[in-house]
Amino acid sequence: MRQNLAKAMGVSADRIAFVPIVTSGDRNQDPSFAAGGKGIFTKELDDALLDKRIDVAVHSMKDLPAELADGVAIAAVPTREDPRDAFISGKAGTLRELPDESVVGTSSVRRRAWVLFRGHGHIQVAPLRGNVETRLKKVADGVVDATILALAGLKRLGLESHVASLLDPLDFLPAPCQGALALTARAEDVERFAVIDDFDARVATTAERAYLAAFGGSCLTPVGAWCRREGDVFLFNGGLLHPEGRESFKDNDIIPLHGDAFGNAARIAAKRGAEMREIAIEQGILPS
Repeated sequence: MRQNLAKAMGVSADRIAFVPIVTSGDRNQDPSFAAGGKGIFTKELDDALLDKRIDVAVHSMKDLPAELADGVAIAAVPTREDPRDAFISGKAGTLRELPDESVVGTSSVRRRAWVLFRGHGHIQVAPLRGNVETRLKKVADGVVDATILALAGLKRLGLESHVASLLDPLDFLPAPCQGALALTARAEDVERFAVIDDFDARVATTAERAYLAAFGGSCLTPVGAWCRREGDVFLFNGGLLHPEGRESFKDNDIIPLHGDAFGNAARIAAKRGAEMREIAIEQGILPS
């Protein structure tokens, strides 16, 4: 990343300084605080950009709100890491193998809904917050019997040895943009970071963000999406679950590369998301 940033900014790598910024979402571990939405993980970074204290911010893309702050734009999406969720437990190799009444810890509404849906009624879910190391320790200490974390985050921290198994992304849809990083910058500066942009990752995340935005862009809605390139097209899968895991509704489509690939991705995924939102309203899963 340092070398790519240096190339984009036209300076030597030793001139790139990394500035750690702790966000409101990082500081507050109260599960109810998530009601503040995805912006709780970005506001401090946006402020630093607009105040010119930093020139570019690096985000886990799934934490970005659907609407960015005025004057801030996505400058680049680097090559995407594996988007799958990972099952972590010392008591079972897979979610299906957990004994009756086992407790899976997660504060993700999407993961909670999928666990309840796939758990066949014998699994309980409890809130679990904290950084990755904290959550892994709570599993090791028996506070919960298992948890589910993004494989990408574990790999970036060198903690993938804790993974018991990986969840099939078609059976357990990842969060939109899971595994992807996003670089944000002041809107007038985005072109200088084009060298870091990965075409496939940008198309896929454009589709997934458009799908999520159709539901209001909230991390409090159990929406999943996975878009990936297969030859000359992108395959798109999306879905919504009942928050209590009683039902699941799934979408799929093909996004062509010819013409405007980014426009195709946004248009097709947004249309699918709008249709799914109507189904969710009819089923009483979402308010009208």
